[in-house]
Amino acid sequence: MPAVTTAASSRPAGRLAAERVVRRRLPVVLLAVVTAALAVSAWHAKDPTTWLLETVWAWVGLPLVVLLRRRFPLTGLLYCLLAAHALVLAVGGHYTYAEVPAGDWVRDWLDLSRNPYDRFGHLMQGFVPALLVREILTRTSPLRGSRWLAPLTVCACLAFSAVFELLEWAAAVAGGHAADAFLATQGDVWDTQWDMFCALIGAVSSLLLLSRAHDRQLARLDGR
Repeated sequence: MPAVTTAASSRPAGRLAAERVVRRRLPVVLLAVVTAALAVSAWHAKDPTTWLLETVWAWVGLPLVVLLRRRFPLTGLLYCLLAAHALVLAVGGHYTYAEVPAGDWVRDWLDLSRNPYDRFGHLMQGFVPALLVREILTRTSPLRGSRWLAPLTVCACLAFSAVFELLEWAAAVAGGHAADAFLATQGDVWDTQWDMFCALIGAVSSLLLLSRAHDRQLARLDGR
């Protein structure tokens, strides 16, 4: 009877060992990079209150990832995406989303009416959480391989985007014009709808582009 070959056993022992080392060290390296970036972004931030509001998600997420690393380790792909999202938040918090220099360059280059960094931030708000939700649902629910996995993942991302918009509304009510830097509407009356649309595009794009690679990494994480 032929031996059953698994995904893990089919790879050379040296390559398998190297992958394990990378998986162990990658979260530590990314944690150091993100922590340093957040600390630097706080230095002379344009608006300290806005910086705190924009980066609070990273400060909440970092301890959770560290505390759950042994009980619920994530895929390397998701670790990298979470770190990238934290860097986006750090930059937006330092300058405020409406005044990020890179966004000004893109605005002038493409002759846009506004700094597009806020749109990019909301695109990431869908792109990264889509993989996070997909990973959690795949590993903790019966949805692995189900046709419902993708649509429910997108719905979860839209729900998070809606909650964020409600928080922005609460900040506007509480802070008045003082919350303008946090809202980053730049005079657009449809800013809330655009933000949620960008999150939707980000979530769908993430699933279309990364689902196969994500499945491969999930299989490795499971030792298959």
